Amino acid sequence: MAKLKKKVKKQLIRFSFIFLLLFIIIGSAVYYQNYRENHQPNENPNQNDNTNNAETKYPQEYNLSLLMTGDGLIHNQLALYAEKSDGTYDFKPYLSEVKDIVQKYDLAYYNQETPFGTPGNYTFYPVFSVPSEYGDAMIDAGFNMVSLASNHAFDKREQGVLTSLDYWRKQNDVLYNGIASSFAEQSNYQIKEKNGITYALLSYTYGTNGIALPSGKEYLVSVYSNEQAKKDIAALRDKVDVLIVTMHWGVEYQLEPNATQKEQAKYLASLGVDIIIGNHPHCLQPIEWQDDTLVIYSLGNFISNQIELYSSIGYKGAVGAFATVDIKKTVNKDESSTIGLENLQVDLLYTYRNETEKYYKVVPFSKMTTKYLPDYKSVYNTYKNVIQKYDSSINVVPAA
Repeated sequence: MAKLKKKVKKQLIRFSFIFLLLFIIIGSAVYYQNYRENHQPNENPNQNDNTNNAETKYPQEYNLSLLMTGDGLIHNQLALYAEKSDGTYDFKPYLSEVKDIVQKYDLAYYNQETPFGTPGNYTFYPVFSVPSEYGDAMIDAGFNMVSLASNHAFDKREQGVLTSLDYWRKQNDVLYNGIASSFAEQSNYQIKEKNGITYALLSYTYGTNGIALPSGKEYLVSVYSNEQAKKDIAALRDKVDVLIVTMHWGVEYQLEPNATQKEQAKYLASLGVDIIIGNHPHCLQPIEWQDDTLVIYSLGNFISNQIELYSSIGYKGAVGAFATVDIKKTVNKDESSTIGLENLQVDLLYTYRNETEKYYKVVPFSKMTTKYLPDYKSVYNTYKNVIQKYDSSINVVPAA
């Protein structure tokens, strides 16, 4: 019996050893197979997953939406109604009716007619130096592109230019042009990119209200000349998809462009400018196409205190506009590309002033009611005709 137990014990040991050996052999085989599957070279090193394998489809399309408006003309009364008890200013409520419209667009442009000053030193018509809180309100509303070259840009001489620059340099997401602190800064053109489309802005004024720029410091304000425009455009044209030029030009309160505006528009279009935006007349002027160049002679005042100005013929100083357009970039397989401007439309604006409650409001005609302008439908028709004077196909958004 003792021998039998010893024999069974030896057999159990033998079987355990065999079982362990088989376990090691089988485990090694499985491990080796897995290793081979995970480390086997790709027979086709250029073959990737389905996502990377998909061939790029051409043409490729990129889109950018642009809104443009006119002059931010901050008169004393506008600032007075915006002043708070602590001496600061809040212009944001003035824009409550347009903010939702502006923020729908990738790019939103306006003209900063009046330069910024410092607290305690603000002045208004005819020599401007206004609260920078107006800039805060415009940026809050969604504006991210601004022209600074105006006939008032040098109202406070060199220090006034530098004060305005100090504000705009801090606005990292805003593209500005028209004033500078040196020739180097003037020619250091800003190029921005959004939605796969590159763009740049150049801004010029016809002059500075007879105040001469210091000799050797002509860079302070960009005063227009054909030669300067040609130089600037040549430096940018091949580097951007879309080139926008803003022109402070024309005769104030005239509903049509003069001969100089037309000549300069034709010249700029010949240099390949995509969009020309006019400022300064403080009233609307027509819009037209010159071949592929969109020419907007004047978008009037975005906001001002010129509400009664020429009211007998349609509130000339109080009616401005939003002009909007879609920028479409098409890239072909050979890497060539084209730019198209589509869906141009105009929404008229009105600056409303409430003297009882002491506030202003910029109101689109697409939202207009008789509360803001009793005869708004008649006013709408007057300025629709102004916009369409040279091109009846321009789409003016119907009044509410």
